[in-house]
Amino acid sequence: MSSTNTASAEGRVPDSGPLTDATAYRDNIFALTQQAEDAVLRPVDCGLWPTDLRAALAARLAARMGLASVAERYLTRVTGSNAVIADSTQDGADLGLAAVVAHAVTAADIAGLQGAGISDADIVRLCELNAFLAYQFRLIAGLRLLSGATT
Repeated sequence: MSSTNTASAEGRVPDSGPLTDATAYRDNIFALTQQAEDAVLRPVDCGLWPTDLRAALAARLAARMGLASVAERYLTRVTGSNAVIADSTQDGADLGLAAVVAHAVTAADIAGLQGAGISDADIVRLCELNAFLAYQFRLIAGLRLLSGATT
């Protein structure tokens, strides 16, 4: 399994053994997962959410999920003032992103984002990012469990 693939690298899939063999059998899933990561974190059309902000949000969520190395991986993509978003002690208000940082995808959250002047297309982009990260973090946690890694 390629370490350039976030899920297998962060899932601690070893270079050889039964887990490696099992994941190699489903290599297409890992390739598609990486394509999805690239599409939501580095899309052609970022809309309101530049790639470094997306990476900061991903790092923040990974840290909240206890995936420190995943958070560090995403932090390497963050530049400038958006780095503050990765810090879970910050609410994003200084950057005008409090509604984004608090976003959890409920009807009230969407209404709050719309009330903050965020377009429906950018709300969808944010939901795509959140949905993908939820999937990726669960995949990484499962791979770590199978590999015997605890962190």
